[in-house]
Amino acid sequence: MLIVLAKSPVPGRVKTRLCPPATPAEAAEVAAAALLDTLDATAAVPGTRTVVAFTGDVDAAVHGPEVGAALARVDVVAQRGPDLGSRIAAAHADAAALRPGVASLQIGMDTPQVDPTLLTRCLDALDRPGTDAVLGLASDGGWWALGLHDPASAAAIAEVPTSRSDTGVRTLEALRRSGLRVALLPKLTDVDTAADARAVAATVPGSRFAAAVESIAAFAGVAS
Repeated sequence: MLIVLAKSPVPGRVKTRLCPPATPAEAAEVAAAALLDTLDATAAVPGTRTVVAFTGDVDAAVHGPEVGAALARVDVVAQRGPDLGSRIAAAHADAAALRPGVASLQIGMDTPQVDPTLLTRCLDALDRPGTDAVLGLASDGGWWALGLHDPASAAAIAEVPTSRSDTGVRTLEALRRSGLRVALLPKLTDVDTAADARAVAATVPGSRFAAAVESIAAFAGVAS
């Protein structure tokens, strides 16, 4: 199964590192586009279901009706836990309760460049003999994807500090310390800054995400 950790794209609550130069409303447009593109990608992966671990108010979201319709097509669990590491572990546990005995691959809404082919490759890597987990490191030092044969294994990373330049390395070390055999996935850029947004948008022309980024005039002078 595919797990997407997501936050409702409410202005002032998402993608705040895009502001400035973006306004809170513009940043929420980017977040909504990223979420919708991500859910389109997961829906197109054959032979799997999507579980969204969600937080926030859909009614207050940018493109709320479209976001609500997308969520209605997947299984949704509420995010829970005091910090991001705890919420990640809980998302795997709650998804496993919905789909017992099924391996999990979790991503966020910060990599809208993912497509069904890449996600299928990640699931195939997790299914290889001798592999207990897969981890996709991000260019900023974090990570963008975590796959586990046993979703309960996510508890091993619950206390890893997040949003740091060494989060990815620490996550890999925590998984290995728990006895898991980990294979690495391709490294991706996740979208935190305006430069990230422009760089990722350039790789997915014609997408909702690219259109949202291109619509922000203040991004024009930002180097990607």
